Amino acid sequence: MSNPIETQILEAEERLRLAMLNSDVKVLDELLAPELIFTNHLGQVLGKQDDLAAHQSGKFKIETLTPSARRIQLIENVAIVNVRVHLIGSYESNGFDNDLRFTRIWNLSSSSIWQIVAAHSSLVAV
Repeated sequence: MSNPIETQILEAEERLRLAMLNSDVKVLDELLAPELIFTNHLGQVLGKQDDLAAHQSGKFKIETLTPSARRIQLIENVAIVNVRVHLIGSYESNGFDNDLRFTRIWNLSSSSIWQIVAAHSSLVAV
């Protein structure tokens, strides 16, 4: 039987996956904390507005986002998720087909919403 908090995180992860696939800026805005720090696989540090703008402008398009090998660690009002993702899409019309590993830190906000406060992605070496 699954921990109720773990179930909430899995649901939040699925909402995030669908929002990324559909560039649903409204849902992304709910799930990303205002203070988000995201280090992408190129070493660039981005904030919430950078992420939302990439989806809203159409620069970032995801065709496939398939998670696997997910681990969740719970520490009080924080959940650390490590997940491997197969990601196919394009950024500024340049196509990509990558296996990435994401680490996301979810925090339970004062309004009882799980939000990502930090994330990091790395290319998975074959």
